[in-house]
Amino acid sequence: MTLDKSKFDNSWYKPGPFWKRLLWYYVSVLLFRNSLLPFSAFKIFILKLFGAKIGSGCRVKPGVNIKYPWFLELGNNVGLGEDCWIDNIALVKMGNNVTVSQGALLETGNHNYKSRSFSLMLGEIHLEDGAWVGAKAVVGPGVRLHKNALLSLGSCTSKDLEENSIYVGNPAVFVKKRIYSED
Repeated sequence: MTLDKSKFDNSWYKPGPFWKRLLWYYVSVLLFRNSLLPFSAFKIFILKLFGAKIGSGCRVKPGVNIKYPWFLELGNNVGLGEDCWIDNIALVKMGNNVTVSQGALLETGNHNYKSRSFSLMLGEIHLEDGAWVGAKAVVGPGVRLHKNALLSLGSCTSKDLEENSIYVGNPAVFVKKRIYSED
């Protein structure tokens, strides 16, 4: 047997009305991702207008790409770095003081490699308080970064990361505890 993509069917997946997805696409291209409009407060206003739940003190840098704002929840003081991509076809929920650095990818969907029909699989991503996704790092579907977990620069995870821990590599492996200094 082999893959037969002609049998692919994701008609069960309902991310929102067509008009809403189409409107978000154009608003996103023209206003949200546009680096000529770098103002974080304006971007947050647009996200909220489209149903995102966003706490206070959040920052959204230029070039951020968000698939569906209505599947996004940000706590207080969340920072989204330049050109990060939140491909949230399922919920992405971030606690307080979370950082997603530049070029990082949060991916809530994938395809079943065992399925002949290439079936779609979804998994929510949860970044708990103080979690940090480093620059160019990748977080896969269904992953939880527990409190203060750090996924280092360019690393990739498809598994949960434990609290107060630092992970490096592809696949990411635990390297040491994350310990804060007194400032």
